[in-house]
Amino acid sequence: MEATIGFAESGPHPAKPSRCVSVVIPHYGDPAPTLALIDALEKGNTAPLARIIVSDDRSPIPFPERDGVEIVRRASNGGFGSAVNSGMELVDSELALVLNSDLEIGPAFIADLLAAASPWQPAVVSPQVHDPDGSCQWVGRHFPTASHQVVEWLTPLARFRHRRPLHEFVGHDTRCADGAVVPVDWVVGAAMLIPVAEFRAVGGFDERFFMNAEEVDLQRRLRERGVPSVFAGTVAVVHEGGGSSDPARRRQWLVESRLAYAQKWGGERRLRAGLAAASVANWAVNVIRQAAGREVDAIGTLGRELAYLRGRSR
Repeated sequence: MEATIGFAESGPHPAKPSRCVSVVIPHYGDPAPTLALIDALEKGNTAPLARIIVSDDRSPIPFPERDGVEIVRRASNGGFGSAVNSGMELVDSELALVLNSDLEIGPAFIADLLAAASPWQPAVVSPQVHDPDGSCQWVGRHFPTASHQVVEWLTPLARFRHRRPLHEFVGHDTRCADGAVVPVDWVVGAAMLIPVAEFRAVGGFDERFFMNAEEVDLQRRLRERGVPSVFAGTVAVVHEGGGSSDPARRRQWLVESRLAYAQKWGGERRLRAGLAAASVANWAVNVIRQAAGREVDAIGTLGRELAYLRGRSR
């Protein structure tokens, strides 16, 4: 089932006053980034907050008690979606802002995001997300297809990934740039403003997804209720990202989640076959590169890529 649901009834609505918002922060690992984010929320933030909730996902370093912060301590590590679900149970405001712990925000961030989101509500709204070096992440995306993921898997194309057509081929919505405010299929989960009633109506995040694809699945279910996702490029945050886990494990989680998504929404066999074929194509190119003296292990790389399609990391 690869169809994308359109936006016929999801345009802006007349602006409404800003609503009270709660912040939910999933936590795992070093408490320092989460504490820094809370400092920014408490000391510099210009918008009123109903609650600040930290969902400790059975972190090896438990999040410390802190005045003004409500902490949910989960009995087991379930991943991003499970942690957010646990935190959302405490939310009693109309809107919840889900923030990754390793974000840097400015003092007007929440007020500006609420203002940008107000004409679209109820909607899932994300700001522009920058890397620490100032480059933009691809926040707004098209619902994933096997074709998107096969093109992304083809490592010989990596040299062309700065070009706009290839971004579209891997599922990035290239309309999303600083200053643009556009409805998209889905937005990445680093910073998401979520309408709480709609979130609960669809059952929250599907906890079968440990890491990755959970926000795509959620937004697809919300879209079926007529709730759009919106990229608000007039507002920005900085996201460190990916620093606390091994890259091989992150790739394994990504592949597993994409296969789980395809199993749920259709196209799993096509995706598995396409990724396997792309791995063989990568191997063929790597054989040539290896013969030319490049530091490439063609057969080892093929084995690792096929292992991602077979194994589970947890």
